[in-house]
Amino acid sequence: MSTMQALLPVLVVWLALWALNVQLTAGSGHRQAWVRLAVPLIFGAGVLIVWQMVVRTLDVPRVILPAPTDIAAAFFGNLPMMWADFVQTIVKGAFSGLLIGTAAALVTAILVDRFPGLGRGLLPVASFMAALPIVGTAPIFVMWYGFGWESKAAVVVVMVFFPMLVNIVAGLKDTTQMQRDQMRTWAAGYWQTLLRLRLPAALPFFFNGLKIASTLAMIGAIVAEFFGSPTEGVGFRISASNGRLQLDMVWSAILVGALAGSVTYGLIVWIERRLTFWHPSQRG
Repeated sequence: MSTMQALLPVLVVWLALWALNVQLTAGSGHRQAWVRLAVPLIFGAGVLIVWQMVVRTLDVPRVILPAPTDIAAAFFGNLPMMWADFVQTIVKGAFSGLLIGTAAALVTAILVDRFPGLGRGLLPVASFMAALPIVGTAPIFVMWYGFGWESKAAVVVVMVFFPMLVNIVAGLKDTTQMQRDQMRTWAAGYWQTLLRLRLPAALPFFFNGLKIASTLAMIGAIVAEFFGSPTEGVGFRISASNGRLQLDMVWSAILVGALAGSVTYGLIVWIERRLTFWHPSQRG
């Protein structure tokens, strides 16, 4: 049997799932909540099914590309280890760095808004820091803060600070002259205007920056572990398993980071919809 004949069932399955998604998204039915949920699930399931069929049909070695079932077996067979890696990298490194970087960016943005001269000197420096390559800064932070999660959090702080700062500064400017004049007619000072008008108006920009920063936080914490970490962590697991040619464990560690990033992004979107329901981007 030729390769094309062997892959024919794979093509049939893919086209069938593709046709199902096209049917679901046709017409006005694509606006329904269950359709919006089903379409990405069907697409993702299609990718996994095709992946599984291609690997088994072509007998691809596990050291090159393991099948999804092999990855699932490695993942669920090492759940305690995966959980320890998640806590070390995502909770301690990524989330703590994201929290510190976001808080620092918020305070800095308010200072830049209050004192415009500070912004003219600080923003170019922050832009320069954002352009620093992580492969150069990560070893430095490891030498400064050690092999624990603190050095990974420091890397994340540097990575998320600039996008959060730029978005918050832009958001604080997103009010009209009429709105600011209205606050003055009510004898509102700078801080009252900031708390009651400008910070709420900046929320869409804040969440846009936070969605970008959350992804950068995951990447920064994982990559930083390649340059020194204790004997646990997503980045450490990827590096160590790759050295042993345990590709199923490598993909399991990648799955931990991907799931954490997706859940975090979804949570941010959910909170954004609850807090910025008044914004045009959240209507209809």
